[in-house]
Amino acid sequence: MAKDGKVTASRLASRQVEKLWGRSELPQSFGAAAACSEPIGEIWFQDGRGPESELLVKYLLTREKLSIQVHPDGEAARAAGHRRGKDEAWLVLEAEPGARLGLGLKREVSPDELRSAIEKGTLEALVNWREAKAGDFYYSPAGTIHALGPGLTLVEIQENVDLTYRLFDYGRDRELQVEAGVKAARPEPYRAPTPRREIEAGREILAEGGAFVVERWTRAAGGRLAGEAERPVWLVPVQGSGLIDGQALEPPSVWLVEDQSRVRLDPGSEMLFAYPGPKVIDALFVDTRQSTPVGRIEERRRYRPPVRLEPSFR
Repeated sequence: MAKDGKVTASRLASRQVEKLWGRSELPQSFGAAAACSEPIGEIWFQDGRGPESELLVKYLLTREKLSIQVHPDGEAARAAGHRRGKDEAWLVLEAEPGARLGLGLKREVSPDELRSAIEKGTLEALVNWREAKAGDFYYSPAGTIHALGPGLTLVEIQENVDLTYRLFDYGRDRELQVEAGVKAARPEPYRAPTPRREIEAGREILAEGGAFVVERWTRAAGGRLAGEAERPVWLVPVQGSGLIDGQALEPPSVWLVEDQSRVRLDPGSEMLFAYPGPKVIDALFVDTRQSTPVGRIEERRRYRPPVRLEPSFR
C-alpha cells in the first residue's frame, strides 16, 4: 500500500476466451476450462478501465494453426474508428517439438503479389516460419504479417484493441479481411525493431522504441516499483515467486501498478515488466537499501505520451 493507504498494485481478473484453435484441457495452473462449446485459446487479464487501458496481457494456448493475419498501425486504426493500432509481443513459455511461428515474409512482395498469394492459397508458403522454443521473445510491430502454429503456450503483450485482419485461414469458415489486411500490411521480411540489451545485471530490455517497452528481470531484488505519471506498469510473473505489496507474486497472474508498490523478487524468479511509450524508465525499480528515496509519482518527471505511438521503424 502507498502511504495514504491506497492499494497501488492490482491483481487483474482473468477471463477465458473461446477459440477454435485452442485447447479443451488447460494447464493445471489455470484451473478447469469453463463449460463451453469451444476450446479455450486465450486467457485475458484486464483491468477495470476498459478501452482506456493502454495494454492487454494474454496467455495463448494453441492446439491448431491460427489464421495468417495482420494488425493495422495507429493511423489506419483511427481512420477505421478505433482508439489505437496494435503492436504486440510474444514470450514463448512452452513449445512442443516441431512447433513453429511465422513472422514476416521470406521476401518482399508488392501489394498485388500479396493479394494474389492470398487468392491462390500460397500465402502460407510465403510466410517465414521459424521453430519456436521456450524463452524466445519477439516484438511484432503493426503491419507485420504473422501467425502461430499448434503446440505453443506463450504470453502476449499487446496494445489494447481487438482489431485483427485475417488474410488466410486454412479453409475454415471464418470471414477474411483481405483488402483491409493488404492495405495494413508491410509485406516484407521481419526485422527485430531494436536489439535486446542488458542495462544492469539481471535487467534486460527486450523491446523499446515502439508502442510499449518490455523488460525481463531475472535477479533477486527488494524495493519499490514505480513508473511515471501516465505510464502504469504491468508485471507478469513467468517463473519463481516473490511478493508485491505483501501479496504472493507467482504465475499465472498479471499485476497493474499505477503508482508505487513494494516488490520482492526471489532468487530464480523471472518477471516481465511492460509499460506504454517508447522510452525505458531508468528508475523503474529502486532498491530500498539505497539511501536516496524515490519521490511519489506526482513528484517525478511526468511523461507526456506523443500524439502517435507508432514505431519509428518501417
